[in-house]
Amino acid sequence: MALPVLSSSGVKFRRVLAHFPQELSLAFAYGSGVFRQAGASAGHGENNMLDFVFAVDDSVTWHMMNLLKNRSHYSFLKLFGPKQISSIQSYGAGIYYNTLVPCNGRMIKYGVISTDTLIDDLLHWKTLYVAGRLQKPVKILTQNENSKLQAALVSNLKSAVTAAFLMLPESFSEEDLYMQIAGLSYSGDFRMVIGEDRSKVQNIVKPNVPHFQKLYSNILQDCPQVVYKHHLGRIQIDKSPEGQFTQLMALPRTLQQKITSLVDPPGKNRDVEEILLQVAHDPDCGFVVHQGISGIVRSSSIVQSAKTILTAAAHVVPSSPVPIPNKPRDCRQQGCGLGSPVASCKPF
Repeated sequence: MALPVLSSSGVKFRRVLAHFPQELSLAFAYGSGVFRQAGASAGHGENNMLDFVFAVDDSVTWHMMNLLKNRSHYSFLKLFGPKQISSIQSYGAGIYYNTLVPCNGRMIKYGVISTDTLIDDLLHWKTLYVAGRLQKPVKILTQNENSKLQAALVSNLKSAVTAAFLMLPESFSEEDLYMQIAGLSYSGDFRMVIGEDRSKVQNIVKPNVPHFQKLYSNILQDCPQVVYKHHLGRIQIDKSPEGQFTQLMALPRTLQQKITSLVDPPGKNRDVEEILLQVAHDPDCGFVVHQGISGIVRSSSIVQSAKTILTAAAHVVPSSPVPIPNKPRDCRQQGCGLGSPVASCKPF
């Protein structure tokens, strides 16, 4: 099963991609600059920041090439060279972000993650940071023939469905499922308390149900524990202890470990299978799963946010808009790095 490529014009995204070293195993765009969102962001998609993630096989080499092309994108950390940047990248969620970068008339942000780190997160939910983004609709821009990465992308979607099932009742709507899935990577994220719009998940899902369906409908149709009434938009699942045990055993390894640590008293050291069987019979099974996910997200989001202070230290949002020059400017002066004439490289 191939990860669905969502249909929309990708020209503007690929024009941005052309500014960067092309040694990418996966590149995708995401967020309100790509997909319409309800609430405060509605109607402003063309002005919203464009968010990208680039997966690369060799982080040191990629940063070295990007420093040659786009040195102004980096904070003061560029002074330490590509090896140190790659080392800092490995902390937290394993991704290094350059933020507030003007390019092709838009403000962009892009994160760089190693292919191996991405695969590990997709399969095992070590941080659920990039894996969580890939559980929601994204615009795939380029993807190589790495079969291990392809399998991990699909595995991540299946794991998201399984975790959501454990936290939902026996019968629910398709939209309920997508709300639960979209909220996985926000569980335990302190930014949802102090900074983010608390209705963010709803704003993501409601305008984009067809995109979620493209990602998940085949998985739902192939799942033996599901009665998927597509024409009614309703789903029924097996909530028996046996059914929940099967789902718990299919969860990513890190989440199983988190659940085990929550349930098993210190010193007992019981088998994971024994503990999950106990959880499957617990009326609060869904709450335990939610707590496990929150534990994963909380630790990675705190470290990643702290790391952003270093990686974005050189970029300050201006208090007033920067005037668009009458004469086309060299994009290298504005931070895009290739020297192509751009008439409106300015922050929004």
